[in-house]
Amino acid sequence: MTSRTFFSKEEQQMIVAAIKEAELDTSGEIRVHIENHCKEEALERAAELFYGLKMDRTAARNGILFYLAVKDHKFAIIGDEGINKNVEHDFWNDIKNEMISNFKENKFTEGLIAGILKCGKKLKEYFPHQDDDVNELSDEISFN
Repeated sequence: MTSRTFFSKEEQQMIVAAIKEAELDTSGEIRVHIENHCKEEALERAAELFYGLKMDRTAARNGILFYLAVKDHKFAIIGDEGINKNVEHDFWNDIKNEMISNFKENKFTEGLIAGILKCGKKLKEYFPHQDDDVNELSDEISFN
């Protein structure tokens, strides 16, 4: 198993479809990045990738990154300052806990999709879709 084969092609398509669905009614941007190993804390690595993927350059600063290190069994969710100043204090932990409960049952695709869709609902609340919205970031999963 590697980062590229952790999810089957069909599962990857389901994840990308969930990203597209979550972004339908919002100007927010969601990305998923998967790699094999994470030597540091998952949140530190996610922050590094967040900037590396230029997710901090969205117009409303409303990008969200789901990060998974599959061989080290680590993951993190990180949002940009636009979303962080709006969501409740425990928003990220609620999503993370829901994902963990799925992950513990080996429902990795379902857990990730649930987290993505929950973020989409919150993004819609604070960053509703505008007529002039453009998809600022790729919806495709990125890998290392």
